[in-house]
Amino acid sequence: MDAVVAIELRDLRWALVAARHRSLRQAAETLNVRQSTLSRRLRDLEYRLGAILFERTNGGTRPTIAGQEFLETARRIIEETDTAFARLKTRCQGENGRLKIGIYASLSTGNLRATLAEHHRLFPDVDVHTVGGGHERLLGDVAANAIDVAIMTACCPGWDDRKLALWSERVIVAMPAQHPIGDQGVVHWPELSNERILLPHRGPGPELEHLLTTKLHYFGAQRILYQDVCLDRLLSLVSTGYGILLVLEGATGARYDNVVYREVHDDDGPTRLNFTAYWRQANSNPTLVPFLDLLRERYPDLSVDPAGG
Repeated sequence: MDAVVAIELRDLRWALVAARHRSLRQAAETLNVRQSTLSRRLRDLEYRLGAILFERTNGGTRPTIAGQEFLETARRIIEETDTAFARLKTRCQGENGRLKIGIYASLSTGNLRATLAEHHRLFPDVDVHTVGGGHERLLGDVAANAIDVAIMTACCPGWDDRKLALWSERVIVAMPAQHPIGDQGVVHWPELSNERILLPHRGPGPELEHLLTTKLHYFGAQRILYQDVCLDRLLSLVSTGYGILLVLEGATGARYDNVVYREVHDDDGPTRLNFTAYWRQANSNPTLVPFLDLLRERYPDLSVDPAGG
C-alpha cells in the first residue's frame, strides 16, 4: 500500500505562484523568499509526488502536463480551504450561524422590531429564529440552551444569571372605533371596569391580567376572556364588538378595520411595562455576543456606574 504523501498548504501556494509568474525569480520576489529556497521547495515537492511539475528553461518555468493537472487540484484545495477558514472565522465572530430568540410580545412595531431589523442589516448571514411563550417557558428554554436569549417584561426576580434592562412599552387598549371610552384619546383604568376584556393566552396576557386586577381591585372581579389565537384574530374579535383587547404598544403596528388603539393611563400618565433581556453567561453561541452588544449600544444600562467598571 502506497504511503500517504504529506504536502503542506504552503507548497501548493508556492507552486501556484511559480506557475502564475512562470519565473522563479519573480515568484520568489512575490513570496518574499530566496529564489534558491523556492526552487528547493518545488524540487522537494516533485520528489515526494514522483512527478515533474515544471519545465525549467532559460526562458522561464512552465508547468508540465502533469503539473497542470496537479495545479488545478491545488487551486481547488486552496480555494476550498480559504473559504472554510473564512467561514469559520466569521462564525467564531458571530457573523454567521443561528441565533434563537425568545419573544414575549408582538413584533409589529417598536423597539424589538427595530433592533432585529438593525441586527439583520449588520449580520445578514445570521439566521434568527424566534420562539414565543410566557415567562416560565422562555426562561426554561434559556436555562436548557433551547434558546439563546429571551426578551420579556422585567418580572423574573428568581433569575440568577445574566440580564440586561432594555426599554419600556406602554399598555394599550384596542377597541372598536365607535367605542365611547375612546373619545378622549386616552383611557383611564377605571373606565375599563365594566368592559369585557380580551387577553392573549400567551406572552404578556397573564401579566396584563395581574395589572388589570391590581388597578381595578376596588371595582370587584373583571370580565376577562383569554383567547389562544394570534393577534389578527384577536383584533377581528375587537372589530365585531366582542370585547376590548389589552396589549403592549409593540402590537400597534397591526392595523384592522374598525379598530383603534388608545393608551391606558394612571393618574401620572401612560402605564408602562419594562423589558429585560435574559441569557446564560455559559452560553457559547458566538452569534449571541454581537446581538447583546447591539442591545447594549441601543439601550445602555444607565444604572451601571461606568467608572466602577
